[in-house]
Amino acid sequence: MSPSSLWINERWKTLKTASQTLRFRLMVWNAIVVLLAAGATLAGLREGVRYALYHEVDQLLAEDMRQIVLMLNERPIDLVDMRQTLEQHAEGHLQHGWFVAFMGENSDVIWASAKAPDEALHYAKKIADSRPIEVGSIRFVQHQLGKPEEGIASIRLGTSLRPIWDDLTRVDRQVLVASGIVLLLAPLCGYWLAGRATEPLSDMIHASARLRPSHLEERLPWRGTGDEMDQLAATINGLLDRIAVHVERKQDLLANAAHELRTPLAAIRSSIEVTLNEPRPVEDYQELLGELIEENYHLETLVNQLLLLSETESDRRFFHLHRMSLDLAVQRSVDMFRGAAEENGLTLHSEMESCWVRGNVEHLRQVVNNLLDNAIKFTPEGGRIDVLIQKSADNGTVELSIADNGCGIREEDHEKVFERFYRGDRRRVPGEPTQGTGLGLSICAAVIASHDGSIQIESAPDVGTTFRITLPVFDPATIEDNASDGELTVGESAKQAAK
Repeated sequence: MSPSSLWINERWKTLKTASQTLRFRLMVWNAIVVLLAAGATLAGLREGVRYALYHEVDQLLAEDMRQIVLMLNERPIDLVDMRQTLEQHAEGHLQHGWFVAFMGENSDVIWASAKAPDEALHYAKKIADSRPIEVGSIRFVQHQLGKPEEGIASIRLGTSLRPIWDDLTRVDRQVLVASGIVLLLAPLCGYWLAGRATEPLSDMIHASARLRPSHLEERLPWRGTGDEMDQLAATINGLLDRIAVHVERKQDLLANAAHELRTPLAAIRSSIEVTLNEPRPVEDYQELLGELIEENYHLETLVNQLLLLSETESDRRFFHLHRMSLDLAVQRSVDMFRGAAEENGLTLHSEMESCWVRGNVEHLRQVVNNLLDNAIKFTPEGGRIDVLIQKSADNGTVELSIADNGCGIREEDHEKVFERFYRGDRRRVPGEPTQGTGLGLSICAAVIASHDGSIQIESAPDVGTTFRITLPVFDPATIEDNASDGELTVGESAKQAAK
């Protein structure tokens, strides 16, 4: 391929790429709109000038006609003097082609000024009184006298349109020049304006191209004008903020999970290495296997909690949500923990109002189990735990509260308790270390949020802690309900949820 062909191909590719840009399209649309607007304006201006010129001619003809009629009404009528005056007037306006003619009753010409055009004098069609008639380049009017004077029945008065046509020709030339200027400037100005309009968008594209998963601190420029570009930048920056928070949380979760998994794995490895250093009795190996089973249970619990937390935070609703009796599900958890409460010298009291919700039985029971387990773990002997379920006044929501009178939580830690892997730096019960993975309350918050509910904490040191869970009450009108469903028990709901 020759160099000239390569150059043409390169220019063609560049032009094709440029024609696909938003700036080029805005330029084209702007040019089209400006050209149409300018064309309509110039055409209207030309038509306005034409109307004004014709209107001025008609006004002058009407004034001249009134003057001639007044001359005919004078007594005595001196036709010779009148004709001489009119002839002089015609000679004075020769460049405008002004003329006048007196017509008889049979439309015959009695008298006409010099150089009066034949097409106007011999116009045979019926003419309305004082209505302008245009024949070729001549425009004239005719006035019918009510009473013929000296054989004169009507008067024809007219002028040439050529001066007006010459003026319109000059206007047309100016319109063409103005149109050419607009045709030249419209694309150029449109391209410049489109560049100014799309400049913030170009900055956004460049800023977005610099974004990396490991460096999400970059933000789109905000000019402070409040226009659509600023709104777009603010929206994208908000999205980047949420993505940065999400990535940071995922990184923290990964780091914390690795830390939590590393400790039991290191313990397992060290125990095995110590045991295998030298031959030992069978009892030592059995003891080691028991410790391994215990550590394995801890790991399994941690992995299951991480999987559940990942499921609840995946921005997806649970696929297995069924209508369920909340009071029956909570009562089963209460019955399961009643023995543990009595063993620790605690009173576990429940008072529940019958209600139905739409949810996942196993997940909601895990929430209740976590809260009851914490209440039993951090309430000293002789304490009391109250579990209460009651509907709102409008029966739209139901509140589940689990309250204890343990050592409580400081106010500055209320928000932190729902964070993943957060465990207080102090012991809520003297003499007993803080246990668990630090995922329980974060799982509770995620599960309740996935059920369109809310969880709140009320606590004070040495007073106690109350967790309040609010859920929407089941409304049969919102979903289809099979007649075979009936009132599902906890076990039946769990079976359906497991399908």
